Amino acid sequence: MVSFPWTVSKIEFSRRNRRVAYYLAGLGVLVLVYTVVYNLALARLEGVNQSIFASFEYIVQTMTTTGYGQDSDLWSHPLMYLFVILAQISGIAIGFFTLRLIIIPLFSESDVNLDDRLTPKEDHVIICEYRRDSAVLLDELRELDVEYVLISSSEENARNLSDEGYSAIHGSPQDAEAFERASISTARTVVADAGDANVNTILTVRSLSTDIETIVLTDDNDVRDVLLEAGADTVLSPRKVLGHRLAEKAVSSFSSQLTDTIDLGGDIEVTEITVHPGSQLDGRRIRNSNIRERTGANIVGAWIDGELQLPPSPDAIIRPNTVLLVAGGHSALEEVSDFTRPARSLRQHERVVVAGLGEGGEAAQSIITDSGIDSVTIDIEDRESVDVIGDAGSKEILHKAGIESAGAIIVGLPDDSASLLTTVVARSLNSDIEILVRVSDTDATGKALSAGADYVLSIPRVSVRMIAKELRGEDVLAPASQIRLIRVSADPFVGSTLAESEIYETTGCRVIAVTDASGFSSTIDPHQEFTGDERLVIVGTDEAVQQFEKRFDVSPAETAS
Repeated sequence: MVSFPWTVSKIEFSRRNRRVAYYLAGLGVLVLVYTVVYNLALARLEGVNQSIFASFEYIVQTMTTTGYGQDSDLWSHPLMYLFVILAQISGIAIGFFTLRLIIIPLFSESDVNLDDRLTPKEDHVIICEYRRDSAVLLDELRELDVEYVLISSSEENARNLSDEGYSAIHGSPQDAEAFERASISTARTVVADAGDANVNTILTVRSLSTDIETIVLTDDNDVRDVLLEAGADTVLSPRKVLGHRLAEKAVSSFSSQLTDTIDLGGDIEVTEITVHPGSQLDGRRIRNSNIRERTGANIVGAWIDGELQLPPSPDAIIRPNTVLLVAGGHSALEEVSDFTRPARSLRQHERVVVAGLGEGGEAAQSIITDSGIDSVTIDIEDRESVDVIGDAGSKEILHKAGIESAGAIIVGLPDDSASLLTTVVARSLNSDIEILVRVSDTDATGKALSAGADYVLSIPRVSVRMIAKELRGEDVLAPASQIRLIRVSADPFVGSTLAESEIYETTGCRVIAVTDASGFSSTIDPHQEFTGDERLVIVGTDEAVQQFEKRFDVSPAETAS
């Protein structure tokens, strides 16, 4: 039985189906254009007035190669012969494209060899068993023009990715033959995310090539030394990095001393500060916040209703859950942090609930413990470090953890649905608590913010930034952040000023600082002419930074630390 890629009841517009739809629409437009041109040409060049429907019939016959000669006695002008030849040749070409794009995949889908869909690769990246939303990483590589091949042991997953237009093949990363099919002899890097099979994968790679760079992702930092011993060049632990970042954000809420700032050099730092209910800024417009006048710091961006504004609209209203991206001296940022806290003291709430004690949860708890702040841990497994055993989405369990009197909760559950439920329940039990959430699906970020989270980090986004840093030498200043912050060379802008560069207008990124040759960072003078010795600190969403790097052709050598 033939399985159609769409049904009447539910149309699944995958990347491949969209391409087919665009192709068919374009074909229809081309036939209509040919029909009108042919009809007008007959009238103007040959003096023959023919029905538009007769012209349409002739074009269809010609392009489908079912007939050519019925109008041949009407032509004498050279342009008519050239047009008819064009219609004939394009019809044959379109027939081949239709066969390859629609007919063969539709009726022989089960027999398609995914390897045949690969184009020749050289200096590419081989990705094995990527488990952190493959599309996010593959889209990043494609936007940056980095060639890749993904190997998946799941035939269904490989086929789905291939149908979506990605370079994916089915095979086992523990099988040398799969790497040979992925052209490992001409590859430059292997990225492995195979869980318990990481060691086996590394050894397979090393049996084929001793020189190729190997980057391994793991959710168990305890095996780091084992992976390095097996032959990995770099081991990345995104969940641990995420746990540290969320804990630093939580700790900063209890102290007038900020601990999660990012040093840009000189006297300039940048940080993300959450606005709490009842603070001095709650309900004010950006233009009326007077932050620059009162502290000397600048608001360079803001997450408002889950959307990053760079720069924020002066008329935007600062509400609870708004996250301000602020740059300035350290003392100035601490003053801004004071403005974002409630008027009442938080001393009685110096306790953090950690929901989910996996790799990220343990990393978060260690930071909280080192800071001298009390923590209560929740997990479904009975382990020595777990204080409350049970489902963190249960009101009863959160009551036992003391959610009503806690200052913050870090939600790092393995399932996003459970994390969203925990967020909603925690907010219902304590409207003032700061909720920091880790999600496994990029699409869940907006849902978590809508559910009441104050700060949300996505594992796929953070993982991609860490990989990009290794693959491209990208100078990522804070991989675990709600925004992407990088430092790049000013070479593409030599002889122009920031005002003339059109960086923000064309990419949506914003330059927030300039570092000179001595390493000293300063705020931006929009009329200062770049010499090429400077390095620019760029901030934006992941998509905006991708657009910036692509538009201005920022190479790895230019972004390297």
